[in-house]
Amino acid sequence: MKRLVQFAVVGLLLSLPVDAHTPQQPPHQLFSEGDLKLESGEMIEDFSISYVTHGTLNATKSNAILMVTAISGNHHRIDFMIGPGKALDPTKYFVICTDAIGNGLTTSPSNSKTQPRMQFPKFTIRDMVESQYRLLKEKFGIDHVVAVIGPSMGGMQTLQWGVSHPDFMNALVAMVPLAQTPAWTVAVLEASRKAIMEDPAWKDGNYDTPPEKGVRLWRDILNLLAARTPDMYQAQFKNGINVLPWMTEQENAVMKAFDANDWIYQTWAYERHDVGTTPGFDGNTAKALASIKAKTLILTGTKDLLNPEFEPKQMGKNIPDVKMMTISPGTVTGHASAGGSNPADVEFLNREVGAFLDNVPGNIKN
Repeated sequence: MKRLVQFAVVGLLLSLPVDAHTPQQPPHQLFSEGDLKLESGEMIEDFSISYVTHGTLNATKSNAILMVTAISGNHHRIDFMIGPGKALDPTKYFVICTDAIGNGLTTSPSNSKTQPRMQFPKFTIRDMVESQYRLLKEKFGIDHVVAVIGPSMGGMQTLQWGVSHPDFMNALVAMVPLAQTPAWTVAVLEASRKAIMEDPAWKDGNYDTPPEKGVRLWRDILNLLAARTPDMYQAQFKNGINVLPWMTEQENAVMKAFDANDWIYQTWAYERHDVGTTPGFDGNTAKALASIKAKTLILTGTKDLLNPEFEPKQMGKNIPDVKMMTISPGTVTGHASAGGSNPADVEFLNREVGAFLDNVPGNIKN
């Protein structure tokens, strides 16, 4: 608990899709995939996937790592793990950081010219994975990666990668993930959606300005309640009433950076996810996880109130070669343990993920 007192989370625990690039960061890029066919049979027209890269792809194309992002997050989501000496060291790996469908950078309800706003087709976590697969194959000519890594919804994509393309990677690193979205998480997401959609200013998705009341309530439900724990508030606010102006500051921070329709669409994908519904597994989640061939690391957060830790701990037992760890045992940062805000969690993730990747069979050693 002492370490929790040393920091106050000012930014978002679930990153937003408009973080600006600084001149020192790799350039933001787009790759056009044409029309992207979804597993529903519908198409996302004129689809482009957004990404950045760190490091250099070697001559044999054997040093790539794919990063997939959290709900509402973007390619900056785990920047705290990317850099010389960190778990994803660009002097060793070629790290491809992607943006998920519906985050406002990759083709989304907020930026589609032909299928804007609520005209956008619904998509799934598997559709996100297939868009990333096409990027690796068609843009980079990559047939195999060292690892796929992601937090939260990125962890869900990571496990889906292992089921959908079991021979494509040596390792999977899934942080605060889900294999099958439980009722609790569905209820939280539905509450966040209702907060927005029942604001008259939402106008059935055709708003001119953000539906402010709904977005403020969304912020409170998701980021300030589900993504944090009561223990974090106890450490940060000795006088409980002092949380109120802080909450207002957090709400104000999100108003210009958040698109309501993008959130709604990503939550629809999030809540319906189950690796067991991958074609060939007949809804059997355990069987789907048992098909994963990659060495797998699952990292959970104590008292995670968004993706409850019981789900990945229980379902992860079905993966043949799996290691499961609690992020920073003894601390209680919940879903935020993979958020990059707590120095103790950041140090833990870089140390343990780096060591895990170093010991993956077939990984580069230089």
